[in-house]
Amino acid sequence: MSNFGSKINNYFMHTHPPVHHGHHQEKHFTQSDLIRDIVIGMADGLTVPFALAAGLSGAVDSNTIVITAGLAEICAGSIAMGLGGYLAGQTEVEHYNSELKREYYEVKHFYEKEKEEVREVFAQYGLSEKTQHLIADEMAKDEDKWVEFMMRYELGLEKPDEKRAGKSALNIGISYIVGGIVPLSAYFFTEHPQEGLYYSSLITIICLFIFGYYKSKFTGQPPVKGGIRTTIIGIIAAGAAYGIARLIS
Repeated sequence: MSNFGSKINNYFMHTHPPVHHGHHQEKHFTQSDLIRDIVIGMADGLTVPFALAAGLSGAVDSNTIVITAGLAEICAGSIAMGLGGYLAGQTEVEHYNSELKREYYEVKHFYEKEKEEVREVFAQYGLSEKTQHLIADEMAKDEDKWVEFMMRYELGLEKPDEKRAGKSALNIGISYIVGGIVPLSAYFFTEHPQEGLYYSSLITIICLFIFGYYKSKFTGQPPVKGGIRTTIIGIIAAGAAYGIARLIS
């Protein structure tokens, strides 16, 4: 541990001794990025192809047309969603690096002002002015740690994974494909679009509820409410597409 880290640690150990509460073990979900990607891809994957298939079922008399159009949409949709995830990840990295460069410039050229900003951060936690100055002075001795602190606590930015963009694109794209196959699968085993729509609706509604349930559970929201909300959104999208197709055809 660095000299600065040791001093800060010693300060908090002496002024705020640890409180032990038995053998309590905190449980935190650490795969939030992966879950976010799956939610983004799966949500659109279940809804958009379902709405498309429902719309086509109200306008055509061939399952082959529904399947062909559905597969084309899944392919295009997964690529578009994956690229969107990639660009979002790249933008996050570029934004972080831009702010990092600016922060290094500021600690070099606005030394006292940046130290004052450190003191302001700790003032929010009720530390005395003496302690604020002590921490700011110690932190200023290590430029890298100082900049890291300012990035995290002044700007609220965590260093992103440089490989995150590619992973996100892959996760979202695959999730979209998996979600899209669900509503389309019934048309492979039925002879008429109306029959396919019946089974597709049944399968997709069940999957939408399960998806919404676990999505809400992972994010700390009421699972049943989340499942119902996701299902209703999917039904509205498919119903609207089907109704419009029937009116036009």
